[in-house]
Amino acid sequence: MEEIIVISLGGSLIIPEAIDTEFLKDFRNLILAQAATGKKFVIIAGGGKICRKYQDAAKQLINPSSADLDWLGIYSTRFNAEFLKILFGDLAEDKIILDPTLPVKLTKSVIVGGGWKPGWSTDYDAVILGKQLGAKKVINLSNIDHVYDSDPKTNSNAKKIEQISWADYQVLIPKEWNPGLNSPFDPIASKAAQEAGITVAIMNGKPITNLANYLNGEKFLGTTIS
Repeated sequence: MEEIIVISLGGSLIIPEAIDTEFLKDFRNLILAQAATGKKFVIIAGGGKICRKYQDAAKQLINPSSADLDWLGIYSTRFNAEFLKILFGDLAEDKIILDPTLPVKLTKSVIVGGGWKPGWSTDYDAVILGKQLGAKKVINLSNIDHVYDSDPKTNSNAKKIEQISWADYQVLIPKEWNPGLNSPFDPIASKAAQEAGITVAIMNGKPITNLANYLNGEKFLGTTIS
């Protein structure tokens, strides 16, 4: 049975300020190498800095609704998804995923998706697709090394967590989803993953060898939530 790997690729890696071509080159090369061994990849793109810039600008100019802000984020992810699809060329399915609840056919090595609709994050999209395709693991790739027991930006004594249950993880994060929420894996996606029996690996996309280690079944730096 072919192995299907779902990756929620954080926008912080795609476009932290400008498009990170060095990271994307390394990421593309790794996925191509892994695909050559028969693995298939579902990659869901995040929005990145451009998403935040649009949302912040809207807040400065008007009083946008939560749905308005969400749609700005959704279209940012879709643009990034289209860009990633182009990078994988003929190895990628022709169209990006816009609705993760519709049936997905994996005839090629890579399929890329973006955001779905207001109220749902790309983390949630990744879980829904993982469940649909029978994947038991989702990789959350971003610019953080681990989940911590508190915010390391405000607490110098925050302790990193290497393994944690879904129940304990959900105590650490906000209970509600909102556009622009900064959480390693969002609350709605977390509940869905727990119900589906999906394990999520939170890790930094840099250096790319960390992701390679995980894909090869070797020790990696990150947090496993199950």
